[in-house]
Amino acid sequence: MPAPRRLRNELRELGRLAVPLICGQLAMVGTSVIDTVLAGRHSTETLAGVAIGAATWNLAFMVIAGTLLAISPSVAQLIGSGQRESIPSLLRQAFWLALALGLLAALAVWFAAPLLHWVGVAPAVIEQSELFLRGIAPGAPALALYFGLRGFSEGTGHTIPALIFGLAGLIVLLPLASWLIFGGYGMPSLGAYGCGLATAIVAWLQFGGLLLYVMRRSRFHWLQPLLKLEKPDLQAIGGLLVVGLPIAFALLMEGGMFIAVSWLMGRLGTLAVAAHQVAINVASIAFMLPLGLAMAVTVRVGQARGRGDRQGLRVAALAALVLCLLCQAISFSAMVLAAQPIAGWYAPGQTEVIALATQLIALAAVFQLSDGLQAVAAGALRGLKDTRVPMLLTALAYWGIGMPVAWWLGFEREMGPRGLWIGFIFGLSAAAVMLMTRAWLLLWRNPRIVGAPQQSGLEPEAHFEGSGPRA
Repeated sequence: MPAPRRLRNELRELGRLAVPLICGQLAMVGTSVIDTVLAGRHSTETLAGVAIGAATWNLAFMVIAGTLLAISPSVAQLIGSGQRESIPSLLRQAFWLALALGLLAALAVWFAAPLLHWVGVAPAVIEQSELFLRGIAPGAPALALYFGLRGFSEGTGHTIPALIFGLAGLIVLLPLASWLIFGGYGMPSLGAYGCGLATAIVAWLQFGGLLLYVMRRSRFHWLQPLLKLEKPDLQAIGGLLVVGLPIAFALLMEGGMFIAVSWLMGRLGTLAVAAHQVAINVASIAFMLPLGLAMAVTVRVGQARGRGDRQGLRVAALAALVLCLLCQAISFSAMVLAAQPIAGWYAPGQTEVIALATQLIALAAVFQLSDGLQAVAAGALRGLKDTRVPMLLTALAYWGIGMPVAWWLGFEREMGPRGLWIGFIFGLSAAAVMLMTRAWLLLWRNPRIVGAPQQSGLEPEAHFEGSGPRA
């Protein structure tokens, strides 16, 4: 097929996968939006507590989500190489891994208060944050199991469930969180605790709903042995961890910088924390566009890798780049043109919060291009199961460049919240350059694929002849 025509076809196919994923990711971050908006309407103290609590929760979330991102490329490569019969066993082992991660995450966030004291967050904010974390902790196992099942569905190219259950979760969360936060109909106002508890309840409902969906859909009839009892297979789980842990570490390097800045905002007072939460929420919504696209390109690259289709790898990556530039142009324009109205919607009547949040949203507009490029490059590399070198590159970008700049400008140069946010620009820009270079070297410089996926689908990395050290 001629290259231009194949690119057009790939753009359509990538869009078909990406649109539900983007909408599903927007629905997922909508949980944070609802929590933030409702907390802001409850009180500034509740908003600050939820901001720090949510940042802490996100540490656990990234470990869960990052590790389980190994499922999607593993399934995609098995599909591409015609080894679908191996998938049910893989998924059962993924459930064991997800359950273990969920339980560990629940314990970690339940006892997270000493960490916040060590960082130096104000005691009044810690009190509200602890309430939020105690409410959300029981939802960690459900979230992990949901991500495991969702990763399988996306690896098969079926991305609609991410949209269905993301939207369903929002529909349930809004009235439930409002009721638990503000009280009414016999329920006392639970504030930050109610905010976390509502999110945990919705996580269990989403997992149960997705499980029923997969078991009842005719397209998944070959998964009927899914619920067969199977003891943990340490070799299979280890294979998932070999791929997933570097992804989780890379996410922690990126997200950890954002979380560390959230904690550091706690040193600057309630106003800084509240404004930061508003702005980071807006930036998170924008990030769902390239993130959904990155998840789609992981699937397309993984399937091409399974087929041994060198040209398919290149075309999938190029199509993702084109769509990424379009998405980020939209995000940049929205932030530049509507920063103040957006901030006002989050914190109505809180003039100081709105003013500072508007400035931070303007800074977020600056890093939209680099944020999108690093996400899509990382997604393409995950499709190749190339995760170890990207892990090191992200560590260098965010903690060797971004975080030192943020600290120096925020505290040494006394620029406060604005200085901390300029650190994001440096970190994301460095990550974009490094990850795009890595993707180009593997996909264009010397892209001859050697070998085919193993029967288990759990080989740790893609192998490229002459492409340098194994990632």
